[in-house]
Amino acid sequence: MSAARATFTLDGLELPCEPGQTILEAAVAAGRTIPHLCWHPGLGQSGACRLCTVRVDGQLGAACTTRVRPDSTVECRTEELDDRRRMLLQMLFVEGNHFCPGCEKSGDCALQAAAYEVGMTGPHFEEFFPSRPVDASHPDVWLDLNRCILCKLCVRASTEVDGKGVFAIAGHGIHAHVIVDSPSGRLGDSRLAVTDLAAHICPVGAILPKRRGFAVPIGQRRADLERATTPAHLRALADTQRQDDRG
Repeated sequence: MSAARATFTLDGLELPCEPGQTILEAAVAAGRTIPHLCWHPGLGQSGACRLCTVRVDGQLGAACTTRVRPDSTVECRTEELDDRRRMLLQMLFVEGNHFCPGCEKSGDCALQAAAYEVGMTGPHFEEFFPSRPVDASHPDVWLDLNRCILCKLCVRASTEVDGKGVFAIAGHGIHAHVIVDSPSGRLGDSRLAVTDLAAHICPVGAILPKRRGFAVPIGQRRADLERATTPAHLRALADTQRQDDRG
């Protein structure tokens, strides 16, 4: 007789889990979504953005770094936790320069999609409008720090997968920013290749290949299609939240 399958509960649903999996890995494997920005299945753990924070048997923890325990109870999409996520997203939006209508990443941006998912469409805070550089010195890739959310995905991809260490984080607090390992500090003098994972992993369009902008029309992009298939009652909930944001 085979051993009973290990399971845990996520928002009232019983899901399978495997030894060593994080809560986020187990959820994704079971076809469930936990909002996140800094997690990638091909990279190690980080816990940088905290958007995936859940309650595990009553205790808060990042789903991307917390190991799933059989028979544990995990709460994700509660009003309390979504309030936390809206606050985090609002701060990320105002700390950078995110102009979604004119951004070529719109419709395929993880930050934008997360905001829609939790019903956040207004900043609620005064925008910082920081002065950040755009580095177009690389022949195939450009770097726009106005969109960077310090998720560290490019740093980890360049180190863990590409083996080049092209990107790093410098500074502290509001002055933290991505830097490039090259003699000039410019992307064009670095070892980054357009085929590197680090050139494609950015969730918000701070790092993008050149000459491919708007190749997929807006309205046909990943997040556009996912929103189109969202159940009507969830769309109505998001619309209600938008009205609250404006009020």
